[in-house]
Amino acid sequence: MTNSENNNVLNNAENEDPCVARLDEYAGTLFAKKNRAFGYPINHKSRLVQFYKWLSGSGLNLAMANNAGDPFNIHDGLLNTLVFEREVIEMMGPLYGYDQGDTWGIVTFSGTDGNNHGIYFGTNYIVKKTKQRPVLYVSDAAHYSSMRLANLQNLELKLIPSDIHGCMIPEEFEKALVPDKPALVVFAMGTTFKGGVDDQAAINAILAKHPEIPVYRHVDAALFGGYLPYTRFKDVVNRKVQPFDSIVISGHKFFGIDEPAGVFLTSMEVKNNQIPFEISYLNASMPMINCSRSAMSPLKLWWILKHTTKEDFTEQSEGMLERAQWLKGALDEIGWPAWLEPMSNTVYFKRPVEEIADRYGLAPDHDDRLGGDLSHIVVMQHVTKDRLQVFVDAVKDSIG
Repeated sequence: MTNSENNNVLNNAENEDPCVARLDEYAGTLFAKKNRAFGYPINHKSRLVQFYKWLSGSGLNLAMANNAGDPFNIHDGLLNTLVFEREVIEMMGPLYGYDQGDTWGIVTFSGTDGNNHGIYFGTNYIVKKTKQRPVLYVSDAAHYSSMRLANLQNLELKLIPSDIHGCMIPEEFEKALVPDKPALVVFAMGTTFKGGVDDQAAINAILAKHPEIPVYRHVDAALFGGYLPYTRFKDVVNRKVQPFDSIVISGHKFFGIDEPAGVFLTSMEVKNNQIPFEISYLNASMPMINCSRSAMSPLKLWWILKHTTKEDFTEQSEGMLERAQWLKGALDEIGWPAWLEPMSNTVYFKRPVEEIADRYGLAPDHDDRLGGDLSHIVVMQHVTKDRLQVFVDAVKDSIG
């Protein structure tokens, strides 16, 4: 049988496979929705088409690789992509003020995984330095993962009230400070619903008044951490300007990986003050929480970083912010209550009728200070002005 005949047989078998038929139908349903997926931070302008062509042609899609191990202490005897993971960390570190040679990190399964590492590394660092476990301080508008992780890691939690913009209130933070215990502060760089950015300078000024309190600062930058380095706001995620000890950035949001992923970054000083776990069968020290880790996510992020210029990322970032400003203005024009925070690509507004909310996948929230039920649109790369205009027209038509 020739190769052509063999391929025809395989194709016919696939066409008759009910599993393939079901998957095709489901894929079509998802594809039809993706261009109007406005309610969550997802980048649907894929830069991975050529990656998948390479992957299929290379045969690596038929191999099992596992990034168990430290990307800065690579064991060549295992099938992994740790060398590419290390390059990702080294490419991204300078964006956040980390110097070459003093940067450590991993590609994570998600932003939550990154926050788990930030809180875990921060706790270990503080315990090693002070012999005390810290109190975790985080805004009530921050991503819920930090609150859950405080519970998971058995840490005392101080949930700090946020203002109407979704930012931690510095005065409330100061009132909550426990003077005889170390502090692990989680800064939210873009709160989940309103896109508020915690005022690091104000909170650090309060901490400076309490030199007796040892402090570890972790930044949950998630979506905003992807695009802020390419904007005029870049200093808020630069540890040389706003000192922090670790930061997590999502890979599946601004950067456009097609599965949940993220990047956790810290310094060698923090990494070297972790609990040493020497694992004989890996012939390595394992400072991270996870053993098995994805070998594909680092490759995808490496591919995107290598095939996108700084100018491209800058254009994407500025375009998102400009379209967010346009959307806010368009909603103002039709008299629909809407708000947009500085540095944010997230416009939040009075929740429209459910038919519109469902069509655009709009997440719900509630704030009595702003009149009750709210929704938001996260203006990502695929959220074009034409698509936003259709949305605004639908809201306008629904009014009275």
